[in-house]
Amino acid sequence: MSELQFKGYAVHDTSKWTEFKLIEFQPKTFEADDVDIKVECCGVCGSDVHTITGGWGQPVLPVIVGHEIVGTVAQVGSNVTEFKIGQRVGVGAQICSCGTCSLCTSDHENFCANGPVYTYNSLYPNGDKAYGGYSTAIRANQRFVFPIPDALSSEQAAPMLCGGLTVFSPLLRHGVGPGQKVAIVGMGGLGHYAVQFAKALGAEVTVFSHSARKEADAKAMGADNFVVTGEGPGFAEPFKNTLNLILVTANVSEGVLLNELLSTLTFQGRLVVVASPNDPLPPVIAYNLLAKAASITGSSIGSKKDVTQMLNLAVEKGVKSWIQVKNMSEAGDAAKDVHEGNVRYRFVLKNDIPL
Repeated sequence: MSELQFKGYAVHDTSKWTEFKLIEFQPKTFEADDVDIKVECCGVCGSDVHTITGGWGQPVLPVIVGHEIVGTVAQVGSNVTEFKIGQRVGVGAQICSCGTCSLCTSDHENFCANGPVYTYNSLYPNGDKAYGGYSTAIRANQRFVFPIPDALSSEQAAPMLCGGLTVFSPLLRHGVGPGQKVAIVGMGGLGHYAVQFAKALGAEVTVFSHSARKEADAKAMGADNFVVTGEGPGFAEPFKNTLNLILVTANVSEGVLLNELLSTLTFQGRLVVVASPNDPLPPVIAYNLLAKAASITGSSIGSKKDVTQMLNLAVEKGVKSWIQVKNMSEAGDAAKDVHEGNVRYRFVLKNDIPL
């Protein structure tokens, strides 16, 4: 048995969501398919902030967030053959699934029909509580543990495991490649990955952003075009009927001009929502969908198969996480900065929890 200590920074009150207190916690019951991981670092995701603020509803308190985790294997169950003690691995936003439904058995386990178990603020079928990666250690089902390529540092890899995967998976699913034109709405933590992965897959990439503030960054990441949407609905006119796919990565609904964006799609073009703002999406005029057989769809994280392809592509094409590194004890400051949009483009927390 491993001698890991399970301690983490928890929020106890959504009205005091920047106050993280160090607690000891009991991980799920260890089973034959489980892997214990000593946490080295963890990315700060917008989902963490939505959860601790109560934006997505009241969490199960106390809650330890964090689902962009990299560390080393400390213990493996008797069914685990893929991973060895001391190996560097990662865990993303999902930690378990039923494993038997048609989605789980067809590499779509992130859409498990019986309900995914998420990495935090989630319960296992037996009632055990899942705690996240602002912690010393995490216990995960082997299907949701990913080997990290040697060519990626832990700090580079960690935020890809949710932020990167959330945009890479729909790009893959919708067949993005050479000759296609893709637009990214929002130039934040998700958007900065979307630009790079769409370009790495061979697409022409346009960024729609509410201001010109991040234009230089977008171009440095590979964007071919940068369009400011905050100057009025005319932004869409030059792109009418030209785009194959639009990814909406903006973490707020206000200012996302869906009807104007739909006008830029080609026949059977798709607009894919990958962020989950607290507020509802703007209304859509039905004719804007009917006129070109366009569709609005969504996507949630990705499968283990997707993660493997994403990390390999990141190594091959030089996709980079644009990060700022803080100590885990500074989680409150990092969460506040994410909430206020003061990060370019992801925070990574280095584990400094005393044992």
